[in-house]
Formats: sequence, C-alpha cells, structure tokens
Amino acid sequence: MKTLVVYDSVYGNTEKIAKSIGEAIGEDVKVLSTGAVSSSDLESVDLLIAGSPTYGGRPTPGMQNFLNNIVAGSSLKGVSVAAFDTRSTANWVKIFGFASGRIAGNLKAKGGTLILTPEGFFVTDTKGPLKEGELERAASWAKEIVSNKK
Repeated sequence: MKTLVVYDSVYGNTEKIAKSIGEAIGEDVKVLSTGAVSSSDLESVDLLIAGSPTYGGRPTPGMQNFLNNIVAGSSLKGVSVAAFDTRSTANWVKIFGFASGRIAGNLKAKGGTLILTPEGFFVTDTKGPLKEGELERAASWAKEIVSNKK
C-alpha cells in the first residue's frame, strides 16, 4: 500500500505527529511537508493522510495551498484519505472549529474516500509542546487507518 503523509507545521508539533504516523505505517510511506510535495507525489498513491495545525479554525495557508493547487490537479478517485490536525486544549478554540474536518471535507470533495474520522492531537500551548502521549496516540491512529484500509 503506497502511502503519502502530507503535513504543514508552524512550530514543529504537526511535523512530529506526521512522522509518528509515517513510522507506524512502516513500509512504502513518504512523509512530506506541503512545501516539498508535488502533484507527481500523488501518482499511484493508495492512501493519502493530510494534517495541519488548526489556524483560526482552518488549516494553515500552506495546507490550503496544497489542497487547492496540488490536490486539485489530481484525481483522488479510488484513493483512501484521512485527516488530522494539532490543536489547543483551550475550550474557546471549539468556537472556530478545527482544521482536520475541513481537510477531510476537501479531500472527499476531490474524490477521496474517507476511511476514518478526522483526528485532533493536542498541544499544551500555541507553540507546544505536544501533550504527553500524543505521539503514541498518533501511531495508534495510523495503525487503525491501515487496518480499515485492508
């Protein structure tokens, strides 16, 4: 199963989650930042996982650029997709929503098949660090994705 994990990261927390996901999946996986990915990376992908920090209730501009420009030029028909974000634990953040649902909606609108509910991973403050246990939770989520894909 050819897998691509694409992420955008502001303070490094989302990058750590993406790498944990990639390591848990193991073989035939690429983990790339939105600035390093191109439409050719999407060719013959079986599984696309995309993640971003929640930025004002939305994905970051880098992730939005990936979704609107790079993914837009590719067909995700037949591709399984999943989405994640990093987010604050503060209650007020819920007012604006989270990036993962918007990422998932965008991937589905472009033909992808969502195979698991979008997931949020928590940071203790705007700049982080990640809340304890989040890297392990990300690895567990990745394994659940793989088992749902089979």
